[in-house]
Amino acid sequence: MSDAILETRGLSKAFRGFTAVDSVNLRVQRGHIHALIGPNGAGKTTFFNLLTKFLVPTRGKIFFDGKEITRDEPAEIARRGIIRSFQISAVFPQLTVRDNVRIALQRDTGLSFHFWRGEASLEHLNARAMALLAEVGLEAFADEITVNLPYGRKRALEIATTLAMKPSLMLLDEPTQGMGHEDVDRVTQLIKKVSEGRTILMVEHNMRVVSSIADRITVLARGSVLAEGDYAAVSSDPAVMEAYMGTMQGKLEGMRA
Repeated sequence: MSDAILETRGLSKAFRGFTAVDSVNLRVQRGHIHALIGPNGAGKTTFFNLLTKFLVPTRGKIFFDGKEITRDEPAEIARRGIIRSFQISAVFPQLTVRDNVRIALQRDTGLSFHFWRGEASLEHLNARAMALLAEVGLEAFADEITVNLPYGRKRALEIATTLAMKPSLMLLDEPTQGMGHEDVDRVTQLIKKVSEGRTILMVEHNMRVVSSIADRITVLARGSVLAEGDYAAVSSDPAVMEAYMGTMQGKLEGMRA
Protein backbone atom coordinates (compact mmCIF):
# COMPACT_ATOMS: atom_id res chain seq x y z
CA MET A 1 0.00 0.00 0.00
CA SER A 2 1.13 3.54 -0.78
CA ASP A 3 1.27 4.64 2.87
CA ALA A 4 3.99 2.10 3.69
CA ILE A 5 7.53 3.32 3.02
CA LEU A 6 9.11 0.11 4.39
CA GLU A 7 7.73 -3.41 4.52
CA THR A 8 9.21 -6.77 5.44
CA ARG A 9 7.52 -10.07 4.65
CA GLY A 10 8.55 -13.19 6.50
CA LEU A 11 12.01 -11.73 7.17
CA SER A 12 14.23 -14.26 8.96
CA LYS A 13 17.85 -14.75 9.93
CA ALA A 14 19.36 -17.94 11.32
CA PHE A 15 22.89 -18.46 12.60
CA ARG A 16 23.91 -22.14 12.64
CA GLY A 17 20.54 -23.30 13.82
CA PHE A 18 19.75 -20.30 16.05
CA THR A 19 16.98 -18.12 14.63
CA ALA A 20 17.62 -14.51 15.62
CA VAL A 21 14.84 -13.02 13.47
CA ASP A 22 11.86 -15.24 12.76
CA SER A 23 9.33 -14.46 10.01
CA VAL A 24 8.93 -10.78 10.86
CA ASN A 25 6.22 -8.91 8.98
CA LEU A 26 6.59 -5.17 9.53
CA ARG A 27 5.04 -2.14 7.86
CA VAL A 28 6.35 1.35 8.58
CA GLN A 29 3.99 4.12 7.52
CA ARG A 30 5.37 7.16 5.75
CA GLY A 31 5.74 10.16 8.06
CA HIS A 32 5.51 8.12 11.27
CA ILE A 33 7.88 7.47 14.15
CA HIS A 34 7.81 3.69 14.52
CA ALA A 35 9.51 2.17 17.57
CA LEU A 36 10.92 -1.35 17.74
CA ILE A 37 11.18 -2.58 21.31
CA GLY A 38 11.74 -5.86 23.14
CA PRO A 39 13.84 -7.59 25.81
CA ASN A 40 17.58 -8.02 25.35
CA GLY A 41 18.24 -10.66 22.70
CA ALA A 42 14.88 -10.12 21.00
CA GLY A 43 16.51 -9.59 17.60
CA LYS A 44 16.13 -5.83 17.24
CA THR A 45 19.69 -4.98 16.16
CA THR A 46 19.84 -8.07 13.93
CA PHE A 47 16.66 -6.82 12.26
CA PHE A 48 18.30 -3.41 11.65
CA ASN A 49 21.36 -5.17 10.23
CA LEU A 50 19.09 -7.04 7.79
CA LEU A 51 17.45 -3.79 6.66
CA THR A 52 20.81 -2.12 5.97
CA LYS A 53 22.35 -5.29 4.49
CA PHE A 54 25.08 -5.75 7.07
CA LEU A 55 23.49 -9.21 7.17
CA VAL A 56 21.85 -11.23 4.40
CA PRO A 57 18.39 -12.66 5.21
CA THR A 58 18.02 -16.42 5.45
CA ARG A 59 14.58 -15.98 3.94
CA GLY A 60 11.93 -13.33 3.44
CA LYS A 61 11.71 -10.07 1.51
CA ILE A 62 12.26 -6.34 2.12
CA PHE A 63 10.41 -3.63 0.22
CA PHE A 64 11.13 0.11 0.21
CA ASP A 65 8.86 2.57 -1.55
CA GLY A 66 7.10 -0.39 -3.13
CA LYS A 67 10.26 -1.88 -4.66
CA GLU A 68 11.97 -5.03 -3.47
CA ILE A 69 15.44 -4.33 -2.06
CA THR A 70 16.18 -7.71 -0.48
CA ARG A 71 19.31 -8.32 -2.56
CA ASP A 72 20.57 -4.75 -2.78
CA GLU A 73 24.10 -3.99 -1.55
CA PRO A 74 24.60 -1.70 1.49
CA ALA A 75 25.72 1.24 -0.68
CA GLU A 76 22.58 0.95 -2.79
CA ILE A 77 20.43 0.86 0.33
CA ALA A 78 22.00 4.16 1.43
CA ARG A 79 21.54 5.70 -2.02
CA ARG A 80 17.85 4.85 -1.84
CA GLY A 81 17.63 7.03 1.27
CA ILE A 82 17.72 4.51 4.11
CA ILE A 83 20.23 6.06 6.51
CA ARG A 84 21.19 4.52 9.84
CA SER A 85 22.73 5.70 13.08
CA PHE A 86 24.39 3.26 15.50
CA GLN A 87 24.38 2.61 19.24
CA ILE A 88 27.94 3.94 19.46
CA SER A 89 28.25 7.55 18.31
CA ALA A 90 29.88 7.58 14.87
CA VAL A 91 31.47 11.00 14.49
CA PHE A 92 35.03 12.17 13.84
CA PRO A 93 36.22 13.26 17.32
CA GLN A 94 39.22 15.37 16.23
CA LEU A 95 37.32 17.41 13.63
CA THR A 96 35.10 20.38 14.34
CA VAL A 97 31.37 19.98 14.60
CA ARG A 98 30.90 21.84 11.30
CA ASP A 99 33.50 19.69 9.52
CA ASN A 100 31.67 16.54 10.55
CA VAL A 101 28.53 17.82 8.84
CA ARG A 102 30.45 19.04 5.79
CA ILE A 103 31.92 15.58 5.31
CA ALA A 104 28.41 14.10 5.30
CA LEU A 105 27.26 16.76 2.83
CA GLN A 106 29.97 15.76 0.34
CA ARG A 107 28.01 12.73 -0.74
CA ASP A 108 25.80 14.79 -3.04
CA THR A 109 28.80 16.57 -4.62
CA GLY A 110 30.39 13.40 -6.01
CA LEU A 111 33.70 14.43 -4.41
CA SER A 112 33.55 12.26 -1.28
CA PHE A 113 36.75 10.43 -2.10
CA HIS A 114 38.78 13.40 -3.39
CA PHE A 115 40.95 13.57 -0.30
CA TRP A 116 43.65 15.63 -2.01
CA ARG A 117 41.42 18.69 -2.28
CA GLY A 118 42.06 21.51 0.16
CA GLU A 119 39.67 22.69 2.84
CA ALA A 120 38.66 25.63 0.68
CA SER A 121 36.86 23.22 -1.64
CA LEU A 122 34.33 22.59 1.14
CA GLU A 123 33.47 26.22 1.85
CA HIS A 124 30.47 26.15 -0.44
CA LEU A 125 28.94 23.63 2.01
CA ASN A 126 29.16 25.97 5.01
CA ALA A 127 25.69 27.50 4.68
CA ARG A 128 23.98 24.11 4.43
CA ALA A 129 26.10 22.74 7.29
CA MET A 130 25.14 25.65 9.53
CA ALA A 131 21.46 25.22 8.65
CA LEU A 132 21.63 21.57 9.71
CA LEU A 133 23.44 22.46 12.92
CA ALA A 134 20.74 25.02 13.66
CA GLU A 135 18.10 22.35 13.10
CA VAL A 136 19.61 20.19 15.85
CA GLY A 137 20.53 23.09 18.14
CA LEU A 138 24.30 22.96 17.63
CA GLU A 139 24.98 26.14 15.65
CA ALA A 140 26.78 27.68 18.64
CA PHE A 141 29.17 24.69 18.69
CA ALA A 142 30.16 24.80 15.00
CA ASP A 143 33.85 25.50 15.66
CA GLU A 144 34.14 23.21 18.69
CA ILE A 145 36.32 20.11 18.39
CA THR A 146 33.84 17.25 18.51
CA VAL A 147 35.64 15.28 21.22
CA ASN A 148 34.85 18.14 23.63
CA LEU A 149 31.09 17.86 23.20
CA PRO A 150 28.96 16.28 25.94
CA TYR A 151 27.61 12.87 24.95
CA GLY A 152 24.07 14.06 24.27
CA ARG A 153 25.29 16.75 21.89
CA LYS A 154 27.44 14.19 20.07
CA ARG A 155 24.27 12.22 19.44
CA ALA A 156 22.62 15.41 18.17
CA LEU A 157 25.59 15.87 15.82
CA GLU A 158 25.13 12.34 14.56
CA ILE A 159 21.51 13.15 13.77
CA ALA A 160 22.72 16.23 11.85
CA THR A 161 25.13 14.13 9.78
CA THR A 162 22.30 11.67 9.13
CA LEU A 163 20.07 14.51 7.94
CA ALA A 164 22.87 15.73 5.68
CA MET A 165 22.46 12.55 3.62
CA LYS A 166 18.82 13.43 2.89
CA PRO A 167 17.20 10.32 4.36
CA SER A 168 13.78 9.16 3.30
CA LEU A 169 13.89 6.74 6.23
CA MET A 170 16.04 7.27 9.32
CA LEU A 171 16.99 4.18 11.32
CA LEU A 172 17.98 5.20 14.84
CA ASP A 173 19.57 2.46 16.96
CA GLU A 174 19.25 3.25 20.68
CA PRO A 175 19.51 7.05 20.23
CA THR A 176 19.27 7.78 23.98
CA GLN A 177 21.43 4.92 25.26
CA GLY A 178 23.76 5.90 28.10
CA MET A 179 22.31 9.37 28.59
CA GLY A 180 21.27 11.23 31.71
CA HIS A 181 17.72 12.56 32.05
CA GLU A 182 18.53 16.02 30.67
CA ASP A 183 20.21 14.63 27.54
CA VAL A 184 17.42 12.07 27.06
CA ASP A 185 14.81 14.84 27.10
CA ARG A 186 16.86 16.97 24.70
CA VAL A 187 17.42 14.18 22.18
CA THR A 188 13.80 13.01 22.45
CA GLN A 189 12.56 16.47 21.53
CA LEU A 190 15.14 16.65 18.76
CA ILE A 191 13.92 13.36 17.25
CA LYS A 192 10.35 14.66 17.39
CA LYS A 193 11.42 17.89 15.71
CA VAL A 194 13.39 16.32 12.85
CA SER A 195 10.64 13.76 12.23
CA GLU A 196 8.49 16.44 10.62
CA GLY A 197 8.24 15.47 6.96
CA ARG A 198 10.39 12.38 7.53
CA THR A 199 9.95 8.75 8.59
CA ILE A 200 11.83 7.25 11.55
CA LEU A 201 12.22 3.64 12.63
CA MET A 202 13.95 3.47 15.99
CA VAL A 203 15.15 0.81 18.41
CA GLU A 204 14.77 2.18 21.91
CA HIS A 205 14.74 0.76 25.45
CA ASN A 206 13.58 3.89 27.23
CA MET A 207 9.81 3.51 27.54
CA ARG A 208 9.33 7.16 28.46
CA VAL A 209 10.89 8.11 25.13
CA VAL A 210 8.80 5.57 23.23
CA SER A 211 5.55 6.59 24.91
CA SER A 212 6.11 10.28 24.21
CA ILE A 213 7.00 10.23 20.51
CA ALA A 214 6.19 6.88 18.83
CA ASP A 215 3.13 6.73 16.58
CA ARG A 216 3.31 2.94 16.44
CA ILE A 217 5.26 0.29 18.35
CA THR A 218 6.30 -3.22 17.37
CA VAL A 219 7.40 -5.57 20.16
CA LEU A 220 9.89 -8.32 19.32
CA ALA A 221 10.50 -11.35 21.54
CA ARG A 222 12.79 -14.23 20.60
CA GLY A 223 13.00 -12.88 17.08
CA SER A 224 9.26 -12.78 16.41
CA VAL A 225 6.62 -10.06 16.51
CA LEU A 226 4.83 -10.37 19.84
CA ALA A 227 2.55 -7.34 19.66
CA GLU A 228 1.98 -4.18 17.66
CA GLY A 229 -0.04 -1.03 18.07
CA ASP A 230 0.02 2.32 19.81
CA TYR A 231 1.56 2.69 23.25
CA ALA A 232 -1.71 2.22 25.14
CA ALA A 233 -2.40 -1.10 23.40
CA VAL A 234 1.13 -2.46 23.67
CA SER A 235 1.72 -1.45 27.30
CA SER A 236 -1.44 -3.25 28.44
CA ASP A 237 -0.85 -6.44 26.42
CA PRO A 238 -0.42 -9.39 28.85
CA ALA A 239 1.92 -11.17 26.44
CA VAL A 240 4.24 -8.15 26.39
CA MET A 241 4.33 -8.00 30.18
CA GLU A 242 5.05 -11.71 30.40
CA ALA A 243 7.88 -11.46 27.85
CA TYR A 244 9.56 -8.78 29.89
CA MET A 245 9.26 -10.99 33.01
CA GLY A 246 8.69 -8.03 35.28
CA THR A 247 11.81 -6.07 34.33
CA MET A 248 9.87 -3.78 32.04
CA GLN A 249 6.41 -4.48 33.46
CA GLY A 250 6.88 -2.03 36.28
CA LYS A 251 8.02 0.64 33.84
CA LEU A 252 5.09 -0.05 31.52
CA GLU A 253 2.62 0.12 34.39
CA GLY A 254 4.32 3.23 35.71
CA MET A 255 3.96 4.95 32.38
CA ARG A 256 0.22 4.20 32.31
CA ALA A 257 -0.30 5.50 35.85
